[in-house]
Amino acid sequence: MTKRSDTGNTACAYRRAGTDPVHGIWGLKRLTEREREVLLLLGTGLGNRELARELGIAERTVKAHVARIVEKLGQQTRLQAAVLSVLAHDALCADPRCPRRHAVPPAALLRPSAA
Repeated sequence: MTKRSDTGNTACAYRRAGTDPVHGIWGLKRLTEREREVLLLLGTGLGNRELARELGIAERTVKAHVARIVEKLGQQTRLQAAVLSVLAHDALCADPRCPRRHAVPPAALLRPSAA
């Protein structure tokens, strides 16, 4: 196990873990329209029951969609697919009135403000 002092405080977590949350973005074009819809909703944090209710389908159908999405995107978990959904929201969402289109970019929120 690596000690914290070996990596320093500035080491990128992605580099340390050997992963990149957007590595599966290339797989978005392989998704069906329904899978893209499920992926967008997955990024909201809804559970299977809520997803099923929102989509008007059975919970086991949601589970099947999520499993195919995770596989097509080359992810290992549902959580990884949900993170990818959030990061790729603009590529997935076709709604011109989507509130995310006018949102402040996340990086801008993290910059120190001028005093």
